[in-house]
Amino acid sequence: MELRRLGRSGLRVSPLGLGTARMAGLGWRHEATPTVSPDARRDAVRQIQEAVDLGVTLFDTADNYGEGESERILGEALRGRPGVIVITKFGEDPIPEQDDPWALDAEAVGRKCEASLRRLGVECIDVLLLHRRDYPLERAPEMVGILEDLVRAGSIRAYGWSTDDVERARVFAEGAHCTAIEHRLNVLHDAPAMLELCREHDLASLNRVPLLMGVLTGRWSEETRLDRDDPRATWFEQAGFRELLARARAIGPHLARDGRSTAQGALGWIWARSPLAVPLPGFRDMAQLRDLVEARRFGPLPPDAMRAIADGLGGG
Repeated sequence: MELRRLGRSGLRVSPLGLGTARMAGLGWRHEATPTVSPDARRDAVRQIQEAVDLGVTLFDTADNYGEGESERILGEALRGRPGVIVITKFGEDPIPEQDDPWALDAEAVGRKCEASLRRLGVECIDVLLLHRRDYPLERAPEMVGILEDLVRAGSIRAYGWSTDDVERARVFAEGAHCTAIEHRLNVLHDAPAMLELCREHDLASLNRVPLLMGVLTGRWSEETRLDRDDPRATWFEQAGFRELLARARAIGPHLARDGRSTAQGALGWIWARSPLAVPLPGFRDMAQLRDLVEARRFGPLPPDAMRAIADGLGGG
């Protein structure tokens, strides 16, 4: 597949980005401070480097993924590998030393940016995203100004917001160096209004949960039961989650077209949905990573498959 343009930034990236919230055993943990074993760290570094060797040029992380461990691992893996674009995020965790721990003034944002720069081992962050989906709309213009100042200082190249709220995204879209909105998009959760906003304002659509936490990979069913100490086990007790699994099963044959895996078909749906869309699936091992990267060989789902899926979901 051809490279995709990352909004107004002028950057061109692989049509598939990779999320790093789950690598090295991060995520799905009960403990407040996750630990990463030396073996898990080495594996994660090798996985990232393998992805780059296979043509992935976009990675997504955040300052609170493993309390900064994701940024550190990513920085180590990408050292000496130019041409790779890194997105990181800030603002989802409180700042304990402040009177208002949720306040994000210029000083607080600057400290968070500097900390991410250190962990990533870079002088400039390619794209910095606000990671507070509930950040007050009335304060968004002030945040745009703070991020524009970071661009002028050379600390970041561009910025955006991780939000599913179109009106919040619209405020950021007015910023000169806003280049992307990270939002939910997958086969079972379309986002036509957000995609239209991105089209109108020449923003990249960065897609979180493109595989819907494994629902769209074909590896789970309504009968799946996980170990009780796995935090995901409770998902299968929820009627809404089981309904998602049933809907995914119904469209599975249309996703698995032309020899694709179901996960590859789910990514193909996103690529067919919009030329602006760049999915950011996570990975936990080399086999998952290679299956995701191989999806580019198949590319977007064909129109007849897209129509069949829409019909199967009651959209046509």
